[in-house]
Amino acid sequence: MSKKEEPDAEVYIKEIGDPKNYNEIVFCGFGEQTIRWDVVKQIAEYVKQNGGRTRLDTDGHGSFINKRDITSELNGLIDIVSISINAADPQKYSELMRVEPQMFNEVVTFAKASKKYVEKVVMTAVLLDDLEITKVRNLVEQEIGAEFRGREYF
Repeated sequence: MSKKEEPDAEVYIKEIGDPKNYNEIVFCGFGEQTIRWDVVKQIAEYVKQNGGRTRLDTDGHGSFINKRDITSELNGLIDIVSISINAADPQKYSELMRVEPQMFNEVVTFAKASKKYVEKVVMTAVLLDDLEITKVRNLVEQEIGAEFRGREYF
């Protein structure tokens, strides 16, 4: 399916109905949500105007993808940002995520900047290697100042 074939914001808004019927509306799924950032913002605006809560699950590449810093646009639209980091250094991140090493810095920058505009930033990593998880937890909690959450590997 191409981006042009994906539904407009109105389709999602209709499906949501009254956002107060849910604990939160979560933007997540296959791919990266910020690729269609304008659609996410339209839906989030509807949710917030109608008393709902929102969470953005992301890889933290949104500003890079949109070729501008989008973190200020989270203000008033997104309550919680959850970012998958999965590694404590650029090289390991690059290997795991199959992206260029500099994308690690994009994630760290996105997380730090997002903290100014949302209630909470949570950074997650798959619990595979105890030593690596300790490094990731320290990076997230001490350097970035975000909440850390480990995810079980199925």
